[in-house]
Amino acid sequence: MTKHLARQRLVYAVVLGLLAALGPLCTDLYLPALPEMAGELNTSTAAAQLSLTAGLLGLGVGQLIFGPYSDKLGRMRPLLLSLILLLGASLWCALAPTIDQLLIARLLQGIAGAGGAVISRAIARDLYAGHELTRFFALLMLVNGLAPIVAPVLGGVMLQVMNWRGIFGVLAAIAVLLFSLSALKLRESLPVERRSQGGILAMLMSLGGLLAQRYFMGLCLTQGFVMAGMFAYIGASPFVLQQIYGLSPQMFSLCFAINGVGLIIAAQLASRLSSRWGERRVLRGGLTLAAVASLLLLLAAALHAPLAVLLVPLFFSVAVIGIVG
Repeated sequence: MTKHLARQRLVYAVVLGLLAALGPLCTDLYLPALPEMAGELNTSTAAAQLSLTAGLLGLGVGQLIFGPYSDKLGRMRPLLLSLILLLGASLWCALAPTIDQLLIARLLQGIAGAGGAVISRAIARDLYAGHELTRFFALLMLVNGLAPIVAPVLGGVMLQVMNWRGIFGVLAAIAVLLFSLSALKLRESLPVERRSQGGILAMLMSLGGLLAQRYFMGLCLTQGFVMAGMFAYIGASPFVLQQIYGLSPQMFSLCFAINGVGLIIAAQLASRLSSRWGERRVLRGGLTLAAVASLLLLLAAALHAPLAVLLVPLFFSVAVIGIVG
């Protein structure tokens, strides 16, 4: 019985970990292909970058949709519906003849990816508590941390044997795989008697109290500005490093992965330092480092510094997000 439970927990960890990684996969897997995509669709760099914005917007909106309704309807139906939507949206991305259609498809893909991300955490909270829940969330965070590192590298490798449309085809295949695993291996984890009667409206009304708290809003604005820099890096780096500095998609993927490793190391360092110095002191230090690194990056770009010089402040600008975030 013990071996059976251990095997079942491993299966749940793998499936839920993959579901939690859907958001980063849908965003980072095709990053190396952005310049190629812009060229084939005969569109501008800014329009191609909007495909990232559309996906990220979908991730935010999708959490507001699938979170409340998974509390109201149970976990499995919204989860399977999100994976069906992910399949359709990914196929639409792969076949989109224009940038306008691609943007709509990316918005839907982001909404669908949010379903897996938010419901995987909800299932974990249903099944585990206390120390076990902490360990399980640590595993999910590890997957979330590795996905942005591995995904661009895989995308760069894929571009050697397929074009950008093929990458979205791979995402469609991942949706089919996760639908099959979820339907066969996962079970409904939220009993009827524990389901909420509210929905999106009830959730939005409960946010009013949080929005009135100045300390909370200050932290939100701080996080928002820092993450704005992160997403500016995600959107611009494929074009800057490939088109201006001449990196191949594979070398760009390697640079992106190295910066991702720096972010994870900084996050682990912040966790250790906060217990010794306190969270506020670590936050102030992180914001100071972010400002210095960003100014050095701006100076390097303004002086048209060589790539090796530019990559140093870029690394620290990205890594420090792990401290502030």
